[in-house]
Amino acid sequence: MEELTPQYDQLHEYEFYPVNLLTEYQQCIDEGLDMEAYKDVFTAVYCLPNDAVKKALGDALFEKVRTAKMRTDYPYNEPSDLPSIQALRKPHSYAQTAPTDLEDKLLGAWLGRTCGCLLGKSIEGIRSNELLPFLQETGNYPLHRYILRSDLTDEIRSRYTFDFDICTYADDGEGMPPDDDTNYTVLYQQIIEKYGRDFTPDDVAQTWLCALPKDAYCTAERVAYCNFVAGFCPPHSAVYQNAYREWIGAQIRGDYFGYINPGKPALAAEMAWRDGCISHVKNGIYGEMFAAAMLSVAAVTGNIRDIILGGLAEIPHTSRLYAEVISVLEGFENGVSQADCFAAIHKKYDEHTSHGWCHTIPNAMIVAATLLYGGGDYSKSICMAVEAAFDTDCNAATVGSVLGMAFGSGIIDAYWRAPIAGKIHTSIFGVGTVDIADCVRLTLKHIGQ
Repeated sequence: MEELTPQYDQLHEYEFYPVNLLTEYQQCIDEGLDMEAYKDVFTAVYCLPNDAVKKALGDALFEKVRTAKMRTDYPYNEPSDLPSIQALRKPHSYAQTAPTDLEDKLLGAWLGRTCGCLLGKSIEGIRSNELLPFLQETGNYPLHRYILRSDLTDEIRSRYTFDFDICTYADDGEGMPPDDDTNYTVLYQQIIEKYGRDFTPDDVAQTWLCALPKDAYCTAERVAYCNFVAGFCPPHSAVYQNAYREWIGAQIRGDYFGYINPGKPALAAEMAWRDGCISHVKNGIYGEMFAAAMLSVAAVTGNIRDIILGGLAEIPHTSRLYAEVISVLEGFENGVSQADCFAAIHKKYDEHTSHGWCHTIPNAMIVAATLLYGGGDYSKSICMAVEAAFDTDCNAATVGSVLGMAFGSGIIDAYWRAPIAGKIHTSIFGVGTVDIADCVRLTLKHIGQ
């Protein structure tokens, strides 16, 4: 009888752990696991053809990862459980003012997120060595407008390795096209509507299985989704063979928890933890808590320093994420130039590796730097976030969300709004297209629940 085996070479890289062993090794080193003795083994298994042998060896290496000890000289303390996270917070006090027009702030947050996402979506995945020349030759440097399909010619395409044809552009049609950044914001509004503010991680996991096709989930989210199908429940779903466990995926999911908790960053962060723990650990979770808390603080103050420190106050001050964002803030306050700040991020984190490009920490640093150096100017800020490269749509979306919440919809020029036309197209089953005005009204309802 013929043996039945998977076609391992047909599996997507998100779904075949051994393909990600080099990322896994770097992740282990980053989080302080004592795995250096296995570096050559990780490399050797990674280089094997995708087959049953490679899977078996990958499974064995995962067991080594799962049982690895922490290095004794590791300087950070980075728990993933909520009580331990909360025990390591460093409070930040700031002057709060009751929002005079919360509805307009929420409209600003929804619009700010959506327009920023559309700006970055057109070149998501490009690296800075190609991004800057492309902007220059299309008359869009410094970046000051949407990147358009009409900017592209066959001659321009031929000069770049980046595939511009797979992207979506502001002149492609009316409304925000489906994107994971905006999908999650709409989906989490649906979760609150169905389960209320006391939703659980299992509620989120079950919603994921029912709400979107598998291919709508990327990196850590795809791993978690497949783990749900295989019977791994949160938080094990975040851990089992998940080399992306500190990547940016959770950070882009936390906005709605900030929207519905104005002036209550601890509650916003706690809700973000309930979501983040299904797919991420440590700094991956902290990124979502940081973003949600910043948005909560932005509802009651326009002081950018307080917004950033208020976000950091909800994550462990003993973490890499906290230290790196603080370094950006301190550099800004000590006169480090915008150019030098972003150059330092690029020097420390390699955008040309998937792990460097998509990790939570460098992208959170870009968000913080953009908020600081952008000075509250929406247009300048979202363009700065995209010009920095790394995860362009995610970072511009978060920056736009925070600024829209802090200063209201009036800071978003009509130019940025025009292609959106007040609509977000989603790939969520049974939801399809939503009107931003309706989303704002439902957000106000959830605040009052």
